[in-house]
Amino acid sequence: MQEHYTDEALLAWLKKDADKAIELLFRQYYSYVVKMVYRVVPQAMVAEDLAQDIFFEMWRRKDQLNVTSIRAYLRRAALNRTLNYLRDRKIKWEDDKELPGLQSEDTPTLQTMETAELEQRIEQAIDQLPERCRLVFVLSRFDELSYQEIADQLGISVKTVENQISKALKYLRIVLQPYLSGGLLFLPPFLWF
Repeated sequence: MQEHYTDEALLAWLKKDADKAIELLFRQYYSYVVKMVYRVVPQAMVAEDLAQDIFFEMWRRKDQLNVTSIRAYLRRAALNRTLNYLRDRKIKWEDDKELPGLQSEDTPTLQTMETAELEQRIEQAIDQLPERCRLVFVLSRFDELSYQEIADQLGISVKTVENQISKALKYLRIVLQPYLSGGLLFLPPFLWF
């Protein structure tokens, strides 16, 4: 049976013995990363290849890694690697008719560029949130913790968590308004509520 390590233990390993930490991270999170990639590119071999690339890149950059949440880091890495894969291969949507406004052959590439630009802008906007607000938002939206789990982890009330999430969403919607009203085809899931 495979031993499960906490993020804190893995982060400590990263500081002591990065090679060993990457090995433990791979064993513990490989299937998670594959699933994240597979959600966007439902091709098992591609998902496995991209997941391996993510861990190789982590190993390659092990001395420069500054990770506070392994799960959030790997989720972001999986999304970025997958978007890069789609961009590099200019993959078209399977059924363009399902997406309103897609008429030309250039649109998938344009959409991928818009998505990458939006993603970059979202990251910048999240970075501009006040520290506590940003932490609560990241724990909720990227680490998928419940409001109660966040409150327990940070030693604050659930009402404070709700207020911080509301504050973050309001700010992000204001900052991202030009992208959201400019004909963007989707609203990122973490801005839904």
